[in-house]
Amino acid sequence: MNTTGETGLHSQPAAVYRLNAKRRLKQNLPLLLMFLPVVAYYAIFKYAPMFGAVMAFKSYNFADGIWHSPWVGFKNFQILFSNPQTLNIIRNTLLLSLLSIVAGFPVPIVLAILLNEARKQWFKKAVQTLVYLPHFFSWVIVGGLVVALFAEQSGAVNFMIQKLGGTTFSFLYDEFSWVAIFVGSSIWKEAGFSTIIFLAAMSSIDPSLYEAASMDGANKFRQIWNITLPGISSTIVVVFILSLGRILEVGFDQIYVLQNASVLNIAEVISTYIYRVGVQGGQFSLTSAMGLFESFVGFILVFAANMLARRFNQSLW
Repeated sequence: MNTTGETGLHSQPAAVYRLNAKRRLKQNLPLLLMFLPVVAYYAIFKYAPMFGAVMAFKSYNFADGIWHSPWVGFKNFQILFSNPQTLNIIRNTLLLSLLSIVAGFPVPIVLAILLNEARKQWFKKAVQTLVYLPHFFSWVIVGGLVVALFAEQSGAVNFMIQKLGGTTFSFLYDEFSWVAIFVGSSIWKEAGFSTIIFLAAMSSIDPSLYEAASMDGANKFRQIWNITLPGISSTIVVVFILSLGRILEVGFDQIYVLQNASVLNIAEVISTYIYRVGVQGGQFSLTSAMGLFESFVGFILVFAANMLARRFNQSLW
């Protein structure tokens, strides 16, 4: 009798659990159906192409295809890193990425804080729309705007310099000014999108904390430093870790639109190298090795950044 009673007690919670699971599945079925296109996108365009990384260890040719091309081991990596140009390309990629992160990462945080402190809703919404709008522009449009501003003969900036009695300067053909324009245009285009992420994080902060701090005599700066920034610290860490993972992924569109022969020494990066050597030159195995190296470095940086964040209880996983 006891055994039967115990079996009945154990089977009842299991039956209740299955019933609840079916009920939750039925309730969430519309959401799951909406999520299917996202799963399909990542499966087809993100995970399936990973099998093509095997080309990095083969001498790929169209006739044999990916699976029947002969294996060459690490020969492609040896050829790649024995070329002095490769180190220059990696240096350029790291330099431009680090400059973009160092100069651009704090901008959306500061902008989100300023918008969060704005009291006029119409002003807040107008500014938020204006800074978010460039995110939807293609780099072809942004590149056209950059040329219209900084071209030596017809650019608006050089026109103003001439009006003020100065001489024109070739902003787009000087390496230092080209890097500054590259970083600045990237910040202008993408800062608004990240601002929305931080504003969403700020909306979860309890308003009573600000009221209590104000009653204790804390000014706005103290409230931001002691309430706002700690309240969005986890979001800052997540965005920073993801930024490190893309440190070798300097956007192809931006580089390709803005680069020219005069600044190729600083503007040639991994993405443009893959396009020029792999797509135009047909050396798919060599550029697959470069792409695999890029992904490996990104993985190591994300893993290391997450390990560091874990020490402060802010890890991504």
